[in-house]
Amino acid sequence: MSETILVTGGCGYIGSHVVRQLSESGRKVVVYDNLSTGFKNVLINGEEFMEGDLADRESLDELFLKYRFSTVLHFAAAIIAPESVSKPLKYYFNNTRNTLGLLEACVKHRVKRFIFSSTAAVYGIPDGGVASEESALSPINPYGTSKLMSEWMLRDISAAHGMKYVALRYFNVAGADRQARMGQRTHEATHLIKVACQAALGMRECVSIYGTDYPTPDGTGIRDYIHIEDLASAHLFALEYLEKGGEAAAMNVGYGRGSSVREVLEIVKKVSGVDFAIVEAERRPGDPASLVAKAEKIGLLTGWRPRLDNLEAIVADAWRWESRLAERSS
Repeated sequence: MSETILVTGGCGYIGSHVVRQLSESGRKVVVYDNLSTGFKNVLINGEEFMEGDLADRESLDELFLKYRFSTVLHFAAAIIAPESVSKPLKYYFNNTRNTLGLLEACVKHRVKRFIFSSTAAVYGIPDGGVASEESALSPINPYGTSKLMSEWMLRDISAAHGMKYVALRYFNVAGADRQARMGQRTHEATHLIKVACQAALGMRECVSIYGTDYPTPDGTGIRDYIHIEDLASAHLFALEYLEKGGEAAAMNVGYGRGSSVREVLEIVKKVSGVDFAIVEAERRPGDPASLVAKAEKIGLLTGWRPRLDNLEAIVADAWRWESRLAERSS
């Protein structure tokens, strides 16, 4: 009998792509999501679904008793770094406290493997704008801190109870399923490429550049953009790594090259063919000037290699998805 994998937050942007890839690889998946930012209809392969919140310890316990999970993939979280500065308690509740409750259930029910959706925000402002897994962990916003606290819990629980884990530290995730079946749908999403595509579709009056005086070549922030399909596949490689006896580890997931806000906006204009308006604004709190991955470790440990390392391809897939989404809602 094949094992069943629990995926929390599996109806969200990243979780849904991972769920689809897991199902397509023959894995049996149960999704647990409160649908606060997710959508049930992204489960396109008939995955089992239970609506629930991680704060509901009783429902979690019933779920674990029913399925006897050996593996958990945890995506459920609040993820907007600037918002975390003004609403820190929301982030410590959703990201840290709820992860604690989930980990309590994992220990109680003897889960063997755990894959955690972490973030490059745990590094804060790394030296030279490039972060490796050995870089100092110095988050500059509650979002990054809430995720780092969860990583610390995982570290200590692994040492005490033997549960093996991989914490995947994402850089800037973008794009959509290549067949435009799913993509970023959160209404208040702040992802630059999504916002720019919406502007090109006439759904926004303009795109704001938050900060034009950073110490970067064109004054705008630099990020390491990774295609959602590559990021999702990293989870499957991490799972196979743990199943083969791999040790607990944190791994960066990025391409190792950065693109500035202005560069991204120019590519969106090129792909869409629309010269949308751009407005320059003040920096947002909690935003580093540059954040790029040093990401050799995941390849060395798991064999993962990116297949879609091309910013124009990322934008093209996002544009296709956003165009289809606009058609559906019109």
